[in-house]
Amino acid sequence: MLEEVVATRYVTPLREGGSLPGIVEADDLGTYVMKFTGAGQGRKTLVAEVICGELGRRLGLRVPELVTIQLDPVIGLAEPDQEVQELLKASAGLNLGMDFLPGSLGFDPLAYEVGASEAGKVVWFDALINNVDRSWRNPNMLVWHGEPWLIDHGATMIWHHNWPGAQASAAKPYNASDHVLAPFGPDIASAAAELAPLVTEELLTEVAAEVPDEWLAGEPGFETTDQLRRAYVEPLLARAGSIHERILMDEPTRTRPSQAPGWLTDHLTSWPHPTKKDRDAPAAAGPNSKDGGR
Repeated sequence: MLEEVVATRYVTPLREGGSLPGIVEADDLGTYVMKFTGAGQGRKTLVAEVICGELGRRLGLRVPELVTIQLDPVIGLAEPDQEVQELLKASAGLNLGMDFLPGSLGFDPLAYEVGASEAGKVVWFDALINNVDRSWRNPNMLVWHGEPWLIDHGATMIWHHNWPGAQASAAKPYNASDHVLAPFGPDIASAAAELAPLVTEELLTEVAAEVPDEWLAGEPGFETTDQLRRAYVEPLLARAGSIHERILMDEPTRTRPSQAPGWLTDHLTSWPHPTKKDRDAPAAAGPNSKDGGR
């Protein structure tokens, strides 16, 4: 299991992420980026972070160390933001921590050079875990001590949101056209030859065992957490041997329709974009309009 620490001080929220992670200090004197079980994305995001983050580290990729963090919401009582207060209250108990990399910078492909070998390993790894969130729009990489580090693996293994279709989903190709490292000529064939043999059933079982039971318990369709862990192992194991043959690398897009699931896009359609106006919509009634006083 991952090392467990106890949060001793809530430092500040990180508002770049949609889940509102925060920086915390812990009883091991470490500083961590904490991701919360009470965030809207739910515990499956943390499961994905653990499985994919730990798998990446075991394959030799630079991923910050992960820990589990016990949280007592009282440490955030001095936090003035009501949203943060509610998040802390909803996340009492075990949460996820990622080692904070002080002084790191966001990866910019125009400012940093990545060799074809390393780019190939990262693209192959993202294809294996079906990472839809390491594009030029949102690299999810940091540069620390001159080296690129991989972060934020919550948007991976999309199939675990629909277990009945997991095998079919895991068999699909991976489109790397918009991958942030696509411009560096990733050597995917060499990466597959080096990394695929390492992705064994034993390794995946070991990685799945790092996920705390309480983040797996109660999943519909599974009687035990061991059954659910096995369900994570099987698609990755099947995918490892051949995914390099199904990586698509075309011209990157500049605009693309939303690939969010239908239930989400349906929800968002009722909310206008905050910086755009519908030109076809009637102008809002103002004080000088005929309806302004009604």
